[in-house]
Amino acid sequence: MVITGFEYRRVPVADGVALNAAVGGTGSPIVLLHGFPQTHLMWRHVAADLAADHTVICPDLRGYGASDKPGETSPDVYSKRTMATDIVELARALGHERFALAGHDRGALVAFRAGLDHPDTVTHLACLDVLPTLDMWDAMRGASAAVGFHLYLMAQPPGLPETMIGASPDAFFGHFLDVWSNDPSAIPPDVRRAYLEACRAAVPSIVADYRASAGIDIAHDRTDLAAGAELRMPVAVVQQDWGAALGFDAAALWRAWAPDLHHRTVAHGHYMAEEAPAEITKTLRTLLAR
Repeated sequence: MVITGFEYRRVPVADGVALNAAVGGTGSPIVLLHGFPQTHLMWRHVAADLAADHTVICPDLRGYGASDKPGETSPDVYSKRTMATDIVELARALGHERFALAGHDRGALVAFRAGLDHPDTVTHLACLDVLPTLDMWDAMRGASAAVGFHLYLMAQPPGLPETMIGASPDAFFGHFLDVWSNDPSAIPPDVRRAYLEACRAAVPSIVADYRASAGIDIAHDRTDLAAGAELRMPVAVVQQDWGAALGFDAAALWRAWAPDLHHRTVAHGHYMAEEAPAEITKTLRTLLAR
């Protein structure tokens, strides 16, 4: 499947790694990063709207979709720092030294890291339905850990999670497509099939991405927190109100990282760019006007 009207490119971003990216529109650039267990297709509605007056770039993250999936030879291969550098190099290869960046779920963690590591490159930042990695692990403790059981499963050493998930990948990934959605019709059967097919081919790399978030990504966040690092650009965060249910203040956690923050909660499911694309597009346009 493709985003209608977009051109597809395969762009080298690192030694032995190229990203699949859909590119459309003209104007100031914005890069849209997908979440789990999706591909760049999750942005199909939002991207088509934004392309009316922006250059819109929708890549598959390294390890996902049709992008390359390097083996996990070290923790850094799937660190958010490495994946963020991929996105900066992708935009540069397409002729953009500065760009706005929006991410959902895993893509939001990559976007967060890009904002910290490349503050002169990322002009505006939007993160959908996620907490920064360090805050996420602090929040997902005790009874609330049951909500994020997949985080703990994929944090295990190589072998066990890959074997367990690989034994029935459609059941595993399909579970999250079902339980995290408030509107099943937002992910129609053809898109669902595309997501599951992409995940089947990416079990080791998806696990490696999550494993990095339980190790090297935490170390990077802790170093930045101790140094007083902040997101210096305008930031918009849209989340479900799961902070109230799990006993934490999501806006306060984000504000510690982002002084120029607009945070709001919504009633949509996790896949809000597909369930409420007009609302998410409006949020991004409002952010870009700041």
